[in-house]
Amino acid sequence: MRITMIGSGYVGLVSGACFSDFGHDVCCVDMDQAKIDALHAGRMPIFEPGLDLLVASNVAAGRLTFTTDLASAVAGADAIFIAVGTPSRRGDGHADLRYVFAATEEIAAAITGPTVVVTKSTVPVGTGDRVEAILREKRPDIDVAVVSNPEFLREGAAIGDFKRPDRIVIGTDDDRARQVMRDVYRPLYLGESPILFTSRRTSELIKYAANAFLATKITFINEIADLCEAVGADVRDVSRGIGLDNRIGKKFLHAGPGYGGSCFPKDTLALLKTAEDYQTPVHIVEAVVKVNDSRKRAMGRKVLHALGDTPRGKTVALLGLTFKPNTDDMRDAPSLAIATALADAGVTVRTHDPEGMGPAKAMMPDLVYCTDAYDAAEGADAVVIVTEWDAYRALDLPRLKGLMAGPIMVDLRNVYQRADVEQAGFTYTAVGR
Repeated sequence: MRITMIGSGYVGLVSGACFSDFGHDVCCVDMDQAKIDALHAGRMPIFEPGLDLLVASNVAAGRLTFTTDLASAVAGADAIFIAVGTPSRRGDGHADLRYVFAATEEIAAAITGPTVVVTKSTVPVGTGDRVEAILREKRPDIDVAVVSNPEFLREGAAIGDFKRPDRIVIGTDDDRARQVMRDVYRPLYLGESPILFTSRRTSELIKYAANAFLATKITFINEIADLCEAVGADVRDVSRGIGLDNRIGKKFLHAGPGYGGSCFPKDTLALLKTAEDYQTPVHIVEAVVKVNDSRKRAMGRKVLHALGDTPRGKTVALLGLTFKPNTDDMRDAPSLAIATALADAGVTVRTHDPEGMGPAKAMMPDLVYCTDAYDAAEGADAVVIVTEWDAYRALDLPRLKGLMAGPIMVDLRNVYQRADVEQAGFTYTAVGR
């Protein structure tokens, strides 16, 4: 099949590369000429394990191409995916859909025959209706079906998630569109990945409901972690104890400094705004958003408390900046609030991250960026683990202590065992333990 992917960011590039690996002919479109030039040169605009090799192999096979010319890419395509950004709109939290609708306008001007337009971007309920209205108004002469096909990709594991999905959700009531989407996903369907066909609006809501529920699990265990600290329990054992219940499940029950990234923060806000528009408040999600925001600030206070009564003038080594490992994504990362709280208290912040320092420097230029964890720990009064990168899971603790001015470790991801850290001479602070 011939597939056009409009938007060559995280979702568009991963999806396009995986579709081409299935044997489809895929053209990824982006208006950013510099990004397209970089892709032609084999340079990825994002860090995602294995993506560079996947792209290179399919470019070499002639199945994957890149362009800024939307019209030529759209003409004759069997399926056109819209995978542009839908960030939170400044001021009110609604999803900003201007890029979706701009892409729709361009598609309408370029299509040459019957096709299927697929919203891969995360969009509020009813967006597909508006996309369809634009297409029908602009091109009443062409049979165009509009489908919702949300993505469920975890940053750092996106290729595996795409090729071995828990489910594929397709929202359409059009028989021709159903068949086209079956053909698009045939390699996965033959591998018995379940395809769930729903109405378009149901499909749009599934994405938001899924992310809100996962954000709720994270926020729930973080509040239980606070209770564990107060009563002398261990949140790791609580997580295991409840996670072994199949009705609950063990995933997303790891206590930490709060969720961030490209999806959960903006999608929970967008769901709140949709519920507000339809006058059906979702109070649990409201609480999740508030608790998560306060959680990040509380982690800054936790570090300051570990430094003692006079944190001003001290130095902290902050290990990890991205919101999770195996990505360079800094969007709504807990490190932003933590570093700000430390800087506001007069603490010098030395930091390292395997992939996130480039984006972080643009957001926090006053931090001291170091070559590795040991460089960051040089002269520090405390070391704080914010992101659980593999590079921080087996640190040489005696070496680390020897570099530091003060032997304090604040482990916000519960990476280490208390006994091991204390045996190395550190004062150890964890989460929910």
